[in-house]
Amino acid sequence: MTENQNQPREYDAVLGGQNPPPIGAAVLGGISGIKSSLASPIVEVKIAALSEALKYGDAGLDLIIGVLKDESMSVKIAAYSLLQNREYLNKKLHMPNYLPTFEFDAITVNFLPLKNSCNRHSAHFFPEDLGNGIVLEMVRIRGGTFMMGSPSNETGRYDCESPQHPVTVPAFFAGKYPITQAQWQAVMGNNPSKFKGEKRPVENVSWDDAVEFCSQLWQKTGKKYRLLSEAEWEYACRADTTTAFHFGEYITTEIVNYDASDPCGYTAGGLYREETTDLGIFPPNAFGLCDMHGNVSEWCSDRWNQNYNGAPTDGSSWETGKEDYRVLRGGCWASECIGCRCATRGASPASNRSSGNSFRVAVASLSSSS
Repeated sequence: MTENQNQPREYDAVLGGQNPPPIGAAVLGGISGIKSSLASPIVEVKIAALSEALKYGDAGLDLIIGVLKDESMSVKIAAYSLLQNREYLNKKLHMPNYLPTFEFDAITVNFLPLKNSCNRHSAHFFPEDLGNGIVLEMVRIRGGTFMMGSPSNETGRYDCESPQHPVTVPAFFAGKYPITQAQWQAVMGNNPSKFKGEKRPVENVSWDDAVEFCSQLWQKTGKKYRLLSEAEWEYACRADTTTAFHFGEYITTEIVNYDASDPCGYTAGGLYREETTDLGIFPPNAFGLCDMHGNVSEWCSDRWNQNYNGAPTDGSSWETGKEDYRVLRGGCWASECIGCRCATRGASPASNRSSGNSFRVAVASLSSSS
């Protein structure tokens, strides 16, 4: 067969034109060449051109900003990643507005068994494609300051929840749910869970296992996934509330999976399921996060400390404390009601595995550099 002399080969340089260049080929023509690549129907070509655009100052930044409205989620997120750490642009454009949003209802329970109110909310998020139709939904949690710990008059509180203190948490992204068994399988290639179900949380995972998952996810996606710090977890759970639970002062098995067989001051009792449930069947909090109370306890990055004396106030992980013991938050399917409060703290050896323990992931930025 005669080779077409006009057809560019894999490593040829091509000038901007009507036909998209081969992936990996060099594109000449400066801004014109980048514009040509950004007009390509090939996602990989567009993403490669975005990085090149940074070399051309304001003109290149204008091209990247234009791509924020691209129909392809992959291209849009690549552009967002390049721009989000540029503070002046972030303020000017309010970058989170360029992420997709979802709407949801958050409830408030002030009197049992009634749902006192139901309010409509929305949140920004990005989907992380793990392959084979498995998607990890990461919700943007805006930064803010809150009072961490429980007030002295909260029923069932423990001394380890004091002193209550202000903490300022920078914005970050948190998993909408704890990691599912399908997501774990997509990244790790196995399923250690006792209570099987693709949409159920993965459990029987140690803190060490959870950290390894984050490492593998980082390698797979190029984003620095990690566990939530304890402060991030409580801030994300409370979602601007100050009550014992993010939905109010009362808890029911209609909205949380926990052990209600022994009623306490927060509940009138109810169903004890004795196992995990599918994620997302209970209403989210006002930040759009589901299953923050009950179902599975969630590993946090921090070492265990007996109280908050000397705790960080910037939302970071507390890396000094009891050796090899790590924090668990949220309570699980086997916890009584007081163990599911926003402020309840627990701990376990980092190597311990339990059918009540899982985790959700966080990432500070969509960029691989932060």
